[in-house]
Amino acid sequence: MTPDAEDLPLIISVDDHILEPRDLWERELSPGLRDRGPRVSRERVRLEFKGGHYGFNRGDPDGQWCDLWLFDDLVVPTGFLHAPAGTPRSQQRNVPAVYEDFRPGAYDRTERLADMDANHVEAAINFPNVFPRFAGQGFAERPDKDLSLTCLRIYNDWMIDEWCGGPARGRLIPLALIPLWDPALAADEVRRVAAKGCYAIAFTENPSKLGLPSLYSGGWDPVWEACVESATTVAMHIGSSSSMPTTSPDAPLATSMSLYAQNAQGSLCDWVFSGTLGRFPDLKIAYAESQIGWLPFQLERMDSVWRDGVGGVELAVAPSEQVKGHVFGCVFDDLIGLKCRHEVGLEAILFETDFPHSDGTFPHSRKVAHDLFAAAGMDADECRAVIRGNAIAAYGLDRFGITP
Repeated sequence: MTPDAEDLPLIISVDDHILEPRDLWERELSPGLRDRGPRVSRERVRLEFKGGHYGFNRGDPDGQWCDLWLFDDLVVPTGFLHAPAGTPRSQQRNVPAVYEDFRPGAYDRTERLADMDANHVEAAINFPNVFPRFAGQGFAERPDKDLSLTCLRIYNDWMIDEWCGGPARGRLIPLALIPLWDPALAADEVRRVAAKGCYAIAFTENPSKLGLPSLYSGGWDPVWEACVESATTVAMHIGSSSSMPTTSPDAPLATSMSLYAQNAQGSLCDWVFSGTLGRFPDLKIAYAESQIGWLPFQLERMDSVWRDGVGGVELAVAPSEQVKGHVFGCVFDDLIGLKCRHEVGLEAILFETDFPHSDGTFPHSRKVAHDLFAAAGMDADECRAVIRGNAIAAYGLDRFGITP
């Protein structure tokens, strides 16, 4: 029998987000680099969405005030959908925004901890939000890679030492970025941040779409070796390939939002059919905002292709066997996935609140979880596993003193 909502244990969210400090790089970069490093300019902007991508018009006299992130040749607008938590869903719009438009918990550590308390969340992993994007593409795409590496390390040190340090230790769980443009440097960064107490990195769901070597190249193996060595989990957020599924250039945002799990499906195929999971059987990977209802059929199909021997790959172990205990997905809006939990594998299912995004469930995450669990007919042990226990296993959170 599903416990009452108030009897559910505290949540561990494996996918929340942080608005990067507007003055971080101006504080930390040397004076000669500050005018090229990440910084904010407040301007009037108009946003638009076409063909699976966001666009904007800068300096539009009819636009709204916006905190624009500038980094060398990069210009990225802050939009209200980056952090509308606390605003009724009916009032959320894809419009320009300044930080003061958001609740302080989107960027202030003390306020974030208070919001977590109000939302019955004990601990949360925070992905980037605006200009770095979900896997650090904002650093990888800049032409001056020395500057990018310096700025990326500033972000990681801030994430570990400031955002997740002090009173937030064991509650805000650090997630580091890696220099995607150089796997050897990336492996070094995995080891560097692990030595500082960070055991999770963000990676792209599809490096090929970023103009980087695919998983089939084997070029990322030094990174996975460092992850296995340091027991670091690889986290991939939907959209971390800088693209979302769409059907036509004039398709609305709703089309992409309804299809987004396709990115995780393709990514899982790459991890398995490239032989990467086979070469690194101790590696753990996790998909954020992926939901998991798609997983049983995907594995069934992959097993069928492997078994028939018609796909052009040779694997010693069936895809579904490679995934067990090593691949995780998370839910906050996937009743079908929870009803299929035995086919998915209960231990593979994590929970997220997606604070402070538009899809997020703040401040009702416990009720949302309860309603999903009850509709799926989950008992107390299953609820505890999904809402916190599985996350501890997936990310090694016992190293932060967190217990099931």
